[in-house]
Amino acid sequence: MARARLQRPACLGSSMSDEAKTPCVYILASRRNGSLYTGVTSYLHDRVSVHKQDLIEGFTSKYCVHTLVYYEMHDTMEAAIRREKQIKEWKRAWKIRLVETMNPEWLDLFDERTGAILDGPADSERRRR
Repeated sequence: MARARLQRPACLGSSMSDEAKTPCVYILASRRNGSLYTGVTSYLHDRVSVHKQDLIEGFTSKYCVHTLVYYEMHDTMEAAIRREKQIKEWKRAWKIRLVETMNPEWLDLFDERTGAILDGPADSERRRR
């Protein structure tokens, strides 16, 4: 079965090379307290778009894990990979607590209308203080 080609919003340019690399670890969920997927990427917007469109066969497409509920940026890809491996070793309850520190409502931090990656509600609240 052929997969549709990922369409990037015009405001982001025509290729991943137009976007600055920002290593990060992210967690996707199927729903609040549902299935969780932890990944690492240098292009968070593009990677989340690919997951949402089910262009990657595997766990996220099989279990409908499409909601960006947590992410953290790193200075290097090596640091991001170390953190991803650390989180993947954690117990499920620890991962849920981590998500809820940034995003207690389990909101989708990827705005499908604009393509923006949003701050978690906890981050927004801390900045207001």
